[in-house]
Amino acid sequence: MKVLIVEDNRELSSGISDYLNGERYVCEPVYDFESAREKLSLFAYDCILLDIMLPDGNGLDLLKFIRKENISSGILIISAKDALDDKVNGLEGGADDYVTKPFHLPELHARLRAIYRRKKLDGTNLVGFNEIELNTDTIEARVHSVLLDVTRKEFDLLLYFVVNKNRVLSKQSIAAHLWGDYTDNLANFDFVYQHVKNLRKKIGAAAGTDYIETVYGLGYKFNTSKS
Repeated sequence: MKVLIVEDNRELSSGISDYLNGERYVCEPVYDFESAREKLSLFAYDCILLDIMLPDGNGLDLLKFIRKENISSGILIISAKDALDDKVNGLEGGADDYVTKPFHLPELHARLRAIYRRKKLDGTNLVGFNEIELNTDTIEARVHSVLLDVTRKEFDLLLYFVVNKNRVLSKQSIAAHLWGDYTDNLANFDFVYQHVKNLRKKIGAAAGTDYIETVYGLGYKFNTSKS
């Protein structure tokens, strides 16, 4: 999962990032309204952790921007405020959940996972297509019920393909989603090709269909018409 953390308290932001990085998430921290808006204009995120009180704006205004731009990220508000009207305004503004500071990091993690399941996986931890099945709780990938020996990045890559099936995904977007926004400035994306190649090989070894289609000059697509 790729998470944008919009929190001006750098110590708290760092603590959240360290914890979620330990859970193998890709975290992108920003500390003010304008930086968050710029990130959201350039990159895609599975979930957004959003503080209401920011030094140069209000998190509720950022929610309006997210809704206006039709950004599909899950949104979890994190705020020191616990007044009912703040919760209501946040949820009515498009947020998926609300947690009040101080909070326990395992609870934050659980809420993020719940939002991701609802928004991206139709409320389940199991996702797949035909003979391919992914379990996001156990991080297991199976083809024809055969467990694949995949790395965490290969699992995340396959999940990214399946969730976005029949959409052309550029190498840049794949790299940014799985490794971080910094990859946008890299000279080449050969490492993406290598991960795709390894994933195809492992699926093929389990007698699975190669749904991952190379779209020359653009990137890749999980093509369901190959079934």
